[in-house]
Amino acid sequence: MSVIPDNTGDAGSSPAPAQVPAADQTLRILSSLARQRGPVAARTISDSLGIPRSSVYHLLAAMAAHGFVVHLPDDRRWGLGTAAFELAGGYARQQPLARLGRPLVAGLSDRVGESAHLAVMTGRDVLYIVEERAPRRPALVTDVGVRLPAHLTATGRAMLAALPREQVRALYPDAAAFADRTGRGPRRPAELRELLVRTRADGFASEDGEVTLEFRSVAVAVRDHAGWPVAAIALTWPAGSALRKDALVADIRAAADELRRRLYG
Repeated sequence: MSVIPDNTGDAGSSPAPAQVPAADQTLRILSSLARQRGPVAARTISDSLGIPRSSVYHLLAAMAAHGFVVHLPDDRRWGLGTAAFELAGGYARQQPLARLGRPLVAGLSDRVGESAHLAVMTGRDVLYIVEERAPRRPALVTDVGVRLPAHLTATGRAMLAALPREQVRALYPDAAAFADRTGRGPRRPAELRELLVRTRADGFASEDGEVTLEFRSVAVAVRDHAGWPVAAIALTWPAGSALRKDALVADIRAAADELRRRLYG
């Protein structure tokens, strides 16, 4: 009688990668895509990782079905999908980003006297993970745990502007991808592209009444070593204030740069 081997091992042990090749290859592909500045061809993935091209296509198709990658047929390339952004958002909520960012956001709010916040991307939304309300300022919708459409917020625009253009196109393929809050803001891919071109040229993002009427925001992205946006820091103030957004950018950028240094050294 044959005996089925026990591969469970001791409590706390893990199967070797050779025992789960598909899982190992899937994680290697995701890690490789995360290091790229934009979507890449399946052939490039196969060559760089030494995985047979047929296997790469099968794994990419499975990941696409679950939203972890997206296929850009016009470019014949593959990029990270919204489910991958969900994982990144989950990591940000559980790991040092919020803890390291909270004192910096609080200090920024204290210096300027306006409300400040830290957000991460999760799909086509931003998720607020730190919120510092300035004294005697009205309550805002940007509370911790709140999601808002990225294309309408300053934090979202700062991060979208730092993403490869192909990735933005995958997130916003058509008009159906654009939510609305106040009747302002981009409603089609071409309008978003134009807005992000201005954002890249300015080096910061802003919004005026697209999230809440009579309120303005300005934001700067926090980037990792590869230039990928891991978060964004923003200030929000009443539209009737004498503050000017260009006068706030230096303070926000200093906080974003310091957070990047604390995260990555």
